[in-house]
Amino acid sequence: MKYILALDQGTTSSRAIVFDHSGSIVATAQQEFRQIFPRPGWVEHDPQEIWATQSGVAAQALQKAGITANEVATIGITNQRETTIVWDRATGKPVCNAIVWQDRRTAGACDRLKARGLAPMIRRKTGLVVDAYFSATKLQWILNHVPGAKARARAGELAFGTVDSWLVWNLTGGRQHVTDPSNASRTMLFNIHTGDWDDELLRLFGVPRAVLPAVRSSSEVYGESHLLGSAVPIAGIAGDQQAALFGQVCTSPGMVKNTYGTGCFMLMHTGAKPIASKNNLLTTVAWRIGDRTEYALEGSIFIAGAVVQWLRDGLGLIASSGEVEALAMQAPDNGGVYLVPAFAGLGAPHWDPYARGLIAGLTRGSTRAHIARAALEGIAYQVADVLHAMESDAKIRLKQLRVDGGACANNLLMQFQADLLGVPVVRPRVAETTALGAAYLAGLAVGFWKDRREIAAQWQADRRFVPAVKPAVRRRLLAGWTHALARARRWAQPV
Repeated sequence: MKYILALDQGTTSSRAIVFDHSGSIVATAQQEFRQIFPRPGWVEHDPQEIWATQSGVAAQALQKAGITANEVATIGITNQRETTIVWDRATGKPVCNAIVWQDRRTAGACDRLKARGLAPMIRRKTGLVVDAYFSATKLQWILNHVPGAKARARAGELAFGTVDSWLVWNLTGGRQHVTDPSNASRTMLFNIHTGDWDDELLRLFGVPRAVLPAVRSSSEVYGESHLLGSAVPIAGIAGDQQAALFGQVCTSPGMVKNTYGTGCFMLMHTGAKPIASKNNLLTTVAWRIGDRTEYALEGSIFIAGAVVQWLRDGLGLIASSGEVEALAMQAPDNGGVYLVPAFAGLGAPHWDPYARGLIAGLTRGSTRAHIARAALEGIAYQVADVLHAMESDAKIRLKQLRVDGGACANNLLMQFQADLLGVPVVRPRVAETTALGAAYLAGLAVGFWKDRREIAAQWQADRRFVPAVKPAVRRRLLAGWTHALARARRWAQPV
């Protein structure tokens, strides 16, 4: 039992990574899957495709590593959060496509909740702002719009889950319907203070308790999978951002990590007590290990790496995502061009579902390189907005930012991020910290690693990016961003 298999089910691809005892990557397999856009603002996935790609890469990763399931101590799962799946308990077939976290179809329903004065109650119980981002209004939409779904849900014939629940269900052949508190706390149906589904919220959203998964800790054996040929325990679950926080060993209060994935997600560990945000950040469960629940403050940015995909697929400016840095470096600066990537509205700290993407400051001298540079800088500006809100809430000044995710390999972006924040940005040796966090949680449950101290000793920095601009330049850049942001706000009309 020398290895751990981490399943990292993301928004645009499914990955599987084999880790050894030192926390080093032995093998990786990855497969993209379709993004379905039935209408403007709607984003869906085919749950069967999620499962097919995830199970496929699991087998590929073992094959690449040259190992069998007998050598795998446990499976850890990390996943895109909030994405909502409802399936038939008898057949295991989804009743419709998954509604993805980026989907904005329920923005109007959220507006109506706010108009009824319900936002403070929801916030108090869940730590979340009322937004279409979270699962509750997505699940409500499915129950109301799929013929017969509401009655079948009440009869206990249907199961709801975020992607972690869907994977465990399939891995165990339908024997386990579970989630963990890090994922449950993103549904807007879970009370982060009691640690259970909340009856008042279930009534409000018309969700029968019968559809919900059991909430287990983030590090325990949930069941066994025979997918890979022999029985392997599944022993760790965490939503992708909480898993990255654990993988970055941000396990004491005040430590902060930012993940540059499809979206950007900054989390600050706040300890065993939830901190209520005054700046539109989210209070979320980081993880529950044993009986101890730990919390985090989170700022969610909807579009980060996805803006690079858009440059590739939407505009055709680049042939592959890896080309964006070289193109952006052809411009010595942004040339006054700002790109606000509000393709799915704005997340923290603005929470504007009606904001839309914007390129501002174009002149005849603007080039493809300026647009590419502005796209990368747009990611960093959003991160700066979140960090300043987080510092205000927690009343601490950040000393460094630990970074991970695909886009942290972009040196131009990381240097600009350090310049904008005025603190060092530190990239770890193992950048796949989301998968690593899931591996750590699973490994702790089965004794693969002794304790958190053993895990913490494995973290190593790859590179530190130190701020290299004068404060006056930083202020000028941020002022330009604020100017562009104002133009993007409330662009679309409420329905």
